[in-house]
Amino acid sequence: MSALICGSLAFDTVMVFEGRFREHILADRLHMLNVSFLVPGMRRNFGGCAGNIAYNLRLLGGEGLIMATVGHDFAPYAAWLEAQRIAQTHVRALREEFTAQAYITTDLDDNQITAFHPGAMNHSHLNRVADAPGTRLGVVAPDGRQGMLEHAAQFAAAGIPFLFDPGQGLPMFDGEQLRAFIDQACWVAVNDYEGGMLTERTGLSLEQIAARVTALVVTRGAAGSWIYAHGQRHEIPVARAARLADPTGCGDAYRAGLLFGVQRGLDWPSTGRVAALAGAYKIEHHGTQQHHYQWVDFAARFRDSFGYAL
Repeated sequence: MSALICGSLAFDTVMVFEGRFREHILADRLHMLNVSFLVPGMRRNFGGCAGNIAYNLRLLGGEGLIMATVGHDFAPYAAWLEAQRIAQTHVRALREEFTAQAYITTDLDDNQITAFHPGAMNHSHLNRVADAPGTRLGVVAPDGRQGMLEHAAQFAAAGIPFLFDPGQGLPMFDGEQLRAFIDQACWVAVNDYEGGMLTERTGLSLEQIAARVTALVVTRGAAGSWIYAHGQRHEIPVARAARLADPTGCGDAYRAGLLFGVQRGLDWPSTGRVAALAGAYKIEHHGTQQHHYQWVDFAARFRDSFGYAL
């Protein structure tokens, strides 16, 4: 059961400021802010929600196809995807645009200042779900606004169950639109902050949202996650990480675990634990697609972490 993952592909340029923003930003001068930070550390990563989810799903042995729009500068990322054996059949290149770009500056307290240029991502609505015949499972992840609206409607019209993962795209939609996404989706996944925003904008409690979908997933960082399904709330523990290197992309790794569980027909407690462990592998490494593992190692670590075998 291959998943069609509609979402962004982006370059993430990450810079490290060896100080603290709060020591350089004056509270009484915010109306005339003009600051500069020296960033001796910098790296450029391949990212974007669709790329990250597909990469992690590939590591798990699941099946995923990316549907995204990219720009004229995409060649290095394309070479990386090819090397990882991730198909680009539904990646549309727009020669007049840049690929989406995130410029992230992080300080010693892990605070971040991010500038994001959507570029080709704004044209994601040019892709159509019908362009991928045979799709049986979908994902609507952060992408161009119109693309997210249209892809959700297309999945629903075709009777294809899909995961709605609004992420950083959530603020683009009002309560009525978010309720429509929920009613069209089979599964909804948010972090705890997004969950609060989702309930505020829709006027629905988490329990009410869960009653309208097959499962609602709320990730809660170090506190684990909740999966609401079939009238129950499953408490999913975290998987212990060997080190905490970089949280960026952990949510995407978790969502890949959810897809893997759905593809393999796992129960929700096991699906959540697979997702949690996928996130733990990610947080141990810098970058969103720099971690690697084999299934035999993942399965052994799962048994050690949770006390039973998959």
